Amino acid sequence: MRDYRRALYRDRYLIILILPVVVFFLLFAYYPMYGVIIAFKDYRIAMGIWDSPWVGFEHFIRFFNSLFFTRLVTNTLLISFYSLLWGFPIPIIFALMLNEFKDGLFKRSVQTVSYFPHFISLVVVCGMVIDFLSPQGGIVNQIIVRFGGSPINFLALPQWFRTVLIGSTVWQSFGFGSIIYIAAISGINTELYEAARIDGAGRFRQMLHVTLPGIRPTILTLLILNIGNIMSVGFERIILLYSPATFATADVISTYVYRIGLLGAQYSFAAAIGLFNSVVNIIVLLTVNTFSRKVFGISLW
Repeated sequence: MRDYRRALYRDRYLIILILPVVVFFLLFAYYPMYGVIIAFKDYRIAMGIWDSPWVGFEHFIRFFNSLFFTRLVTNTLLISFYSLLWGFPIPIIFALMLNEFKDGLFKRSVQTVSYFPHFISLVVVCGMVIDFLSPQGGIVNQIIVRFGGSPINFLALPQWFRTVLIGSTVWQSFGFGSIIYIAAISGINTELYEAARIDGAGRFRQMLHVTLPGIRPTILTLLILNIGNIMSVGFERIILLYSPATFATADVISTYVYRIGLLGAQYSFAAAIGLFNSVVNIIVLLTVNTFSRKVFGISLW
């Protein structure tokens, strides 16, 4: 106990520094979690959370038997999978390419330009996408027409929605997402590169046998986190881009919860769907983390 008090006193300034963050998460992340019980109740605003009648798993059964269940889960998984397939390796490749350039004006300029989209408002980005893809004068359709094609209403065709969504997401995030890999690369011991050069390895083989193994823990850690969120597709970008015409491929769990819960005022039903989504994410995260720890010796905990 004395050692514990001594450690608290020694680290008192660090504790004070992190205290606002702890209070923030306690108030806005953990305290509201008690409201998840409305997923098992017929919640009525006038009666409050505790006095609303219990209904058990009625809302979950209703969702599983819903006509939209298969479509929502399929779209959520496909968009998450394609986002992971394209969005995860591109920042790694970009960081590896930048690492091949010597520090100079060109490298810094490319990095700066690649970071810019991250700081543009999501609403502005979606507005740009809508303007660029507009069948009436959009730059993409102008190019198509110049080459003899016909204008395509990309945002009204279900088969194009995922491509547009994932493409805009990757464009906005890959530059900023590469920062953590660039930082990991900068931490690799330079003597390893010197040893590789002495052994006759060129730049490409140095990348394969020194750089990639050096950042493997970072790659696997971020991969685990991304797979653990496979059911959490953000609804903001989708809501700004989709329409009833594209619901067949665009409607996901988060957008359905938004429509049912906030617009339809079915709070208990929406809470049950959200809880189901979170439970699946937790199960996937635990499974992937365990697999990574046993196979690669790298895990979140």
